[in-house]
Amino acid sequence: MKRSILLLAIIFSISTVFTSCRETKEEKDEMEMHEDDMDNMDEMHEDEMDDVNDDMDDVGDDIEEAAQDAGDAVENAANETGDAVKKAANEVEGEIEGTDDN
Repeated sequence: MKRSILLLAIIFSISTVFTSCRETKEEKDEMEMHEDDMDNMDEMHEDEMDDVNDDMDDVGDDIEEAAQDAGDAVENAANETGDAVKKAANEVEGEIEGTDDN
């Protein structure tokens, strides 16, 4: 009786050791898969960051272009205002001198 209990205990211990090792190996494989997934995720994040950086550069370029357009519009408005002031001054001067066509 003692022998059969001892034999069952040894078989149980051996099966536990092999099962334990097998689980550890599976966990290692899972960890390797997780590391591969992490590498893939890192690559995806790098690609996404590159896309974000490209988008930010594009936005920066658009802002610079809009600022340049606004500057050009102000310059054109100033020139047109200056021309209008000169024309008005000439008309007033013409009125004063009496050479106005109206």
